[in-house]
Amino acid sequence: MFNGVCCKDYKVLKFLHINKPLSPCRKAGAFYLLYPFPYLHRLMSKIERSKKLLGVEKELDLKELKSAYRNMMKDFHPDKFQDNEDEKKAAEEKSKKIIDSYHFLVSIAPETREANLSQYNETINNASIDDFQYKDKIEMLTIDFSDGATYEYHGVPKSAYKNLCTAPSVARYARRHICNTYIYRSTSKLVAENS
Repeated sequence: MFNGVCCKDYKVLKFLHINKPLSPCRKAGAFYLLYPFPYLHRLMSKIERSKKLLGVEKELDLKELKSAYRNMMKDFHPDKFQDNEDEKKAAEEKSKKIIDSYHFLVSIAPETREANLSQYNETINNASIDDFQYKDKIEMLTIDFSDGATYEYHGVPKSAYKNLCTAPSVARYARRHICNTYIYRSTSKLVAENS
């Protein structure tokens, strides 16, 4: 049985900076990722859900995202529904989802990653690791660095997390085996404010 991931959209794989070898799939126009990424379908579905919520259908462009976000927030801002309390609560919930989707898409957009690459390299090479947490169900590792930066690494298998916990030098293991291997996004407020 093949353990790769089938993906119809090559642009999604390129967008996620996955440079692993691809093999044609039996489905027309689809590709198999030769290295197993069991989390990839969850990450791609989160991206698709976020894009759908914001009404974005093309490749991620920061200007288009910002425009879609502002238009959605105009329609669902809680202050717009002062007269009806039920509608106001519904608008609050919807606006929270819109904000989360927007911040998620902006944080993994290629333009954001390129703009913050020097800061990311500075962090992983010079800052020590203060703390890290692992969420087993979604295979996500969150690392807090001493310079205040926090990064989420998606698709980190439990075995890599266990190796990180038992490594003689946690920072060295993270640099060599996690930081440049898995899809990451910044969750620190400093990067979110600059975007």
